[in-house]
Amino acid sequence: MAIKTKDLNARLFGKADKRRATNATEAQTAARDKASVIELAVAGEETVAFELVKIAAGEVATKTQVFAENAREQAFLNEHALADILSTLKDRGQQYPAVGRWLDDGGIEVLDGSRRRMSCILANKDFLVYVAKGINGEHAKFLSDVANAHKPLSLFERGKEMQMLLQTGKVADQKELAKYCQCSEALVSGALKAASLPMELLMAYPSVGELGRPTIVKLHRLFFGLDNDQQKQLINDISDGETAMWKKIDAQGITRITREVTMLLEQMGEALKPKVEVEKPKAQELIKGKVTFTRDGDKLQLKLKKLTERQADDILAYLSDYLK
Repeated sequence: MAIKTKDLNARLFGKADKRRATNATEAQTAARDKASVIELAVAGEETVAFELVKIAAGEVATKTQVFAENAREQAFLNEHALADILSTLKDRGQQYPAVGRWLDDGGIEVLDGSRRRMSCILANKDFLVYVAKGINGEHAKFLSDVANAHKPLSLFERGKEMQMLLQTGKVADQKELAKYCQCSEALVSGALKAASLPMELLMAYPSVGELGRPTIVKLHRLFFGLDNDQQKQLINDISDGETAMWKKIDAQGITRITREVTMLLEQMGEALKPKVEVEKPKAQELIKGKVTFTRDGDKLQLKLKKLTERQADDILAYLSDYLK
């Protein structure tokens, strides 16, 4: 179930400063007020003290990195994908600190807040993060997964998680996947199709999170309808130059740009593999003004006009008897 960022912070933080917050509201207030230290009961187990650290705007990209097992694909985080938080961050700065752990080299690994981190990089703003020592891999994954709850993952990202469940044998097939993930089999199919597409194809769009199943199915049919050489050529054409394809579209709004990108990709696909126009068999006249027929392989279509009721009955009876 999706939860808001403010509720997420309240859910994660159990105690704050010396105030010893005892409920979600107090914990949320501590995070909002950027308390210097917050105590966090990770996964309901050992309580760990997190200290608030400010990373200068110009050092965010070098001094921090995102947890490798974070399900959110960092390559998709651009100004469109982050539009819901980027404008507020530019005007008012970061409202809620991220959560991370110290690395042995003195760097910080961000567990909760990869979108806020990238927004700070794009907006050239200082990055606030609560950091602690001694967070093991299992607890780091817990924090990362809970944090991703407030912003739904894209079909591609969900599909990658589903692929892992299949590969590790946790589920046997798509039907079990649907039960495990509490979603429809149609969504599972769409997510797995998305996960099978190359990153270059998806990054042609302004916001991968906005791509629904119809677009994913269309892209899947387009890409896998090409042979290996044609697929490589399509990827090369998409990746040609430093500017992403969606940035070359002269349109406003994610929906419009997404539609234009899809149309352009379809044109590129057709240029690589032109549609073969199959000439349809033409109708031939058997009895002028009364009977025409069309033959297509083992199919025969008759069109009869001006028949009496008796003639129609006789013809149907004959066909029934002849074709038994």
